[in-house]
Amino acid sequence: MNTLVPLEIYSKVYYYVLLVITVLAFVQAGQFSLTSNANHRIKNNIGNFVFFFVLFYMGTRPLSGKYFGDMRTYSIRYLGYAEGEPVFLGKDVVFDYFMKFCSSIMTVEVFFFLCATLYVVPLYLAVKKTFKEYWFYAFLMLVVSMSFWAYGVNGIRNGLATSFFIYAITRDKLLYKVLWLILGAAMHQSLLIPILALIVVTRVPKPSLHFKVWLAAIPLSLVLGSFWESFFLNIGLFETERAEAYLSGSDTYDEQFSRTGFRWDFLIYSATGIFAGWYFAIKRKFDDKLYLQIFNVYLLVNAFWILVIRASFSNRFAYLSWFLLGLVIIYPMLKNRFFKDQHNIMAKVILAYFLLTFLLNVIL
Repeated sequence: MNTLVPLEIYSKVYYYVLLVITVLAFVQAGQFSLTSNANHRIKNNIGNFVFFFVLFYMGTRPLSGKYFGDMRTYSIRYLGYAEGEPVFLGKDVVFDYFMKFCSSIMTVEVFFFLCATLYVVPLYLAVKKTFKEYWFYAFLMLVVSMSFWAYGVNGIRNGLATSFFIYAITRDKLLYKVLWLILGAAMHQSLLIPILALIVVTRVPKPSLHFKVWLAAIPLSLVLGSFWESFFLNIGLFETERAEAYLSGSDTYDEQFSRTGFRWDFLIYSATGIFAGWYFAIKRKFDDKLYLQIFNVYLLVNAFWILVIRASFSNRFAYLSWFLLGLVIIYPMLKNRFFKDQHNIMAKVILAYFLLTFLLNVIL
C-alpha cells in the first residue's frame, strides 16, 4: 500500500507526473524526427516508465472510499467474501466470482493491484501490437484521457471491461476476439453497448453513414428530451436498479454528478474525436480496417449517449465511447503521413489533449 503520498493529493500527483512526461515528449519532438532510431529508443524508454508508473501508482493506492469512490464498496464486499459470505448474484456475476476466488488467496490490497494490472496491461499489449515502435504515443493518449484514472480507481469493473474490449479488437483470430469480448461483458454488462455497435459496424463499415447518425442524435435529443431515457428503460435495455436510477433521474446519484441536462460541455469534448475521425476517415479517406471499426463504434456509442445525455450520471454512458477517444484522435498519424511536420503536430495534439484533462480534473 502506497502511504508516501497524502490521500488528498494522491490523484493530483498522477496528473502532475503525466504533465511532466507530456511536456517532455512535446519538447523532444522538436529534437528528433519521428522515424529516427534515437526517437524510437527514447520514446520506448519513456513509455516503459509511464507503463510501470501508472501500474504501480494506481495499483498500490491506499484504500479509500472518500478519494477513490467505489473502492470502499468493493473492499467491503471483498472482505465479506473472505469471511465466507456467498457470491452476490448480480448482473456482473463473473466479477463477483472473481472477487470471491481472489479473497481466498490474497489480501484486498493485492486484489486492487491485480485489478490495476488487468486494466493497464491489456492496453499496453494492444498498442504494442498495433503500433509497433510508435506504441508510446497511443499508450500516452490512453492514460492521459480524462476518464482513465477514474475508471481505474473508481468504476473498476467498467474500466476492466473497456480494456478487454480494446485488447479484443486488436487480436487477429476471431475466437480470441469473441472470448475477450465475452469476458469484458461478463465483467460489466454495459460493454454490451460497444459490442453491439461493433457488430453493426462490422457489417456496415461506412463512417459517413455513422457520422450522419451521430449528427442526427443531437436534434433528436434536443427535441425529444427525456423520451429516450424512458424508451430505453421500457424496452428493457437496462434492468439493474442503478442503471434505472442513472436513466430515470433518481436523486440517489445526482449529488455525485455536477449537474444534469443537455451537456454541451461534454458534447464539445466528444466532438474532438468526431472531428478527428471525420478528417482522417472521411475527408482524407484513411482506409484502415481496425481504425474504421474504432471510429465507427465511437460514433454509434457516442450517439447513444447523446440521446440519454440528460440522465443522472450520463458520464457513465459517455465513458462507453470516451475510452476510445485517444485512439480515435492519434491512430491515423501513427499509421500514415498526413502532415509535413507530423511529429511536432502529434506532440501538440497530445499536449492539448492532456491539458484539457488537466484543466477538468485538476484545475477545475
